[in-house]
Order: sequence, then structure tokens, then C-alpha cells
Amino acid sequence: MYHSSTQRRHWTFRDEDELAQKRAEANRKYRSKAAASGKVQPTDPVLLEPHEELAICKYYEKRLLDFCAVFKPAMPRSVVGTACMYFKRFYLNNSVMEYHPRIIMLTCAFLACKVDEFNVSSVQFVGNLRESPLGQEKALEQILEYELLLIQQLNFHLIVHNPYRPFEGFLIDLKTRYPMLENPEVLRKTADDFLNRVALTDAYLLFTPSQIALAAILSSGSRAGINMESYLSETLSLKENRTSLAALLDGMKCMKNLIKKYELPRPEEVAALKQKLEKCHSSELSLNTNPKKRKGYEDDEYIAKKPKMDEEEWTDDDLLD
Repeated sequence: MYHSSTQRRHWTFRDEDELAQKRAEANRKYRSKAAASGKVQPTDPVLLEPHEELAICKYYEKRLLDFCAVFKPAMPRSVVGTACMYFKRFYLNNSVMEYHPRIIMLTCAFLACKVDEFNVSSVQFVGNLRESPLGQEKALEQILEYELLLIQQLNFHLIVHNPYRPFEGFLIDLKTRYPMLENPEVLRKTADDFLNRVALTDAYLLFTPSQIALAAILSSGSRAGINMESYLSETLSLKENRTSLAALLDGMKCMKNLIKKYELPRPEEVAALKQKLEKCHSSELSLNTNPKKRKGYEDDEYIAKKPKMDEEEWTDDDLLD
């Protein structure tokens, strides 16, 4: 199904350079709009550079994962993966200076619940925000206002193919067709760790779900000292197809490099960038003339502190719980 999907045709890219170009273009487009509005010059230092926007996106994507991790009822992994993919896709073509990631990340999670048929009501959803009923109502109002915008910016491509199903498929295949590995379940824990870490990178925009799933299996086997060369060459019949085997191994190496070089922004960096971001969304500079949609940007009154979890790195005036 993936090979005939919109994900493959429209949301799987050649390399990291193409992604960087798209993000730079989104930044440039916003600067042009800001200049045309007369509110700010395109070279004004208050505006964020592309690399600063990427740092902000990493910060809020981590917050999105934290929100999903403590969600009640427990959120399936496929819903979490879909929400993160929506978030990544949205900010390939849009700037955080125009659409604040605080509300976009919640809208991504809300829409993912619907698309993946995780049946929670809107009241249940905002009930996961530690805030008063009034604060939850305000959050829901913003989510519903931005839901259609999100769908439009995703080009109505809402079905996301995550690596979790092919991962389970590979484990079943190992159990049924690869007797050399006595208990394939020993691979699950470290493979899950690989999938969690790679989800923060751009791998989902560069590789197929089956490539990511197989890379998780092979990485786990490598860490456990298990040689799985015969699984690739014999069981998956890649012995005679050296081109496919080489491409698979190159992709796995690239994914490992993405994980290795991935860094969350430092708390002090986040604090400085958030000051610039809030300035962009202030009433003086915001390009969004709808006061309803702008409301809530200047503060984080409906998003409470998140106690204990990742406290040292992510203590902040607007962490989710």
C-alpha cells in the first residue's frame, strides 16, 4: 500500500538537502509576507533564521511526544507517529513565525486521533491539559479553528504509513522463516528504542516504513551481537540483488547517522528563541489579523507545567501534562 500512497509520492524526499531547501523557502516566503505587510523588514533581527525555526520545531515536537506519552487513555503508537508526521510535514511548508507550534502540535495530535480511529471525544482530549474547564475550552476552540488549516496544508493527505506494522511483520517473519534466531522477541526492546529515537529525526521523510522497521531489527541484532547476514541474503532473497542490499545497508547507515547527530536545543537556546517567536506573534507584528486565532499566543495560560518528567532539560512555563 505504501508504494501507491500519497506519502510515497508527495512526502518522501530525496535527501536532507531537499528538506533544508523547503524549510528555507518557507522562511523566505514568510519574510516576504512580513515585508509586504509593512510591519517588519525582511532582514529584521527579530525574525527567526531557518536553523532557529528548526530548533523551535525540535523543541515542540519533543513536547508533542511528551503530551502523547502521558495521554489518558493510552495513545497507540500509530497515532503518535501520525501526529509527529503531520507536525513535520506542516513545517516543511510553513513558518513557526506565522503559525505558532504550540497550537499546531495539539491540532496534529487531535487530528491524528480522528484519522487513526482512536476514539476520544474533544472533551477527553483537552482534559489531558492540566487546566481549568475554561482553559480547556479555550484550547479546544483554538484546535478546532486550526484543524481545517492543518488539513489543507497537508494537502488532504491524511493517511500515514508508520514503521510499526512492518516491524511486527518482520518479527513474525523471523519467527516463522528464520530458525537460526531462537527467540526474535529479544530484539524488541532495543528495536523499539531505535524506532523512538529515529522518529525525532527526518528519517520518516526520507525512507520507507519497511526500511525503517528493518533497520530497527538489524540495529537491535547488531547491538545484541547477532549476525543476521543470512536473514538478509537468504530469507529476504537479497543475495542475488546486490543493488537492493547495498541500498538497504546505506539507508541503515544514514538512519544511524541521523540519530547520532540529532540534538535537542539547549534550554537557554530555547528560552531565547521563544522570546523572538512570541515577538513575531505579538499584536504588533503578527500577520494573523483574526484576534480569536491569535488569542493565547502571547501566554501559555492553558498549558500547565509538566512535573518531574524530563524536568532538568524541559522545565518551562508552558510544558504539557
